[in-house]
Amino acid sequence: MQLADTCVIRLPAWLGEWLGKQERDYGDERDCMSMVVELSAENVRRQSGGPFAAAVIDSKNDRLISVGVNLVSESGLSMAHAEMVALSLAQNALGDWNLGRFGGMQLYTSCEPCAMCFGAVPWSGVTSLKCAASKADAEAAGFDEGEKPADWKQALQARGIDVVTSLLREEATEVFRLYRASGGLIYNPGPDPED
Repeated sequence: MQLADTCVIRLPAWLGEWLGKQERDYGDERDCMSMVVELSAENVRRQSGGPFAAAVIDSKNDRLISVGVNLVSESGLSMAHAEMVALSLAQNALGDWNLGRFGGMQLYTSCEPCAMCFGAVPWSGVTSLKCAASKADAEAAGFDEGEKPADWKQALQARGIDVVTSLLREEATEVFRLYRASGGLIYNPGPDPED
C-alpha cells in the first residue's frame, strides 16, 4: 500500500488578480467583511468552489495576511473550508502555527464557523472572529454545519477571542441563494445519496 505524503491546496488562479484590483481599508471591519463576502460570490461566479470565503487581517498594521475560499469539491478534501485555508495560508506566510505570537490577527468569515472551523479558531491564535451569515443561513441553503456548543461565542470569548456576528449577514446570505440558483453542489458527509 502506498501512503500519500503530500497534500497541496491551491487558491484559484483568478484570485490573485481579483485581489490586486481591490482597494480596501483593512482597518475598517465593514470594508473587510465586504471584501470577504464579495470574494465568496466571486468564487461562486467563477465556479471554483462553494459559497464561503475568509480572510486573516493584521489589525495592528491594517493589512491583509491571507484569504481563503471554499475548495472542498475542487480539492476533494473535506477540510478545505475557507477558514481552514485562510488560517493555513496565514500561518505559512508568517512562518508560525500560532498567529497569537503576532498579536491582533483577526479572522473574517462569510459565515459563522462550522463545527470543524470552530475548533480551529482558538488553536490558530487569532484574537477576533467576525462573521457574516449564520449557521442557520448555511443550513437553510442545505449545508451540514455540524454540532458545536450552543454557547460557542461565549466559549471563544472566554479564551480572549472577540466575536462579532451578523456583520453584512444579508449580503452573505444572498451568496447562498446565488450558489443554489447556479446549481452549486451541496456536499454533506456520509454516503452519496445517489449510490
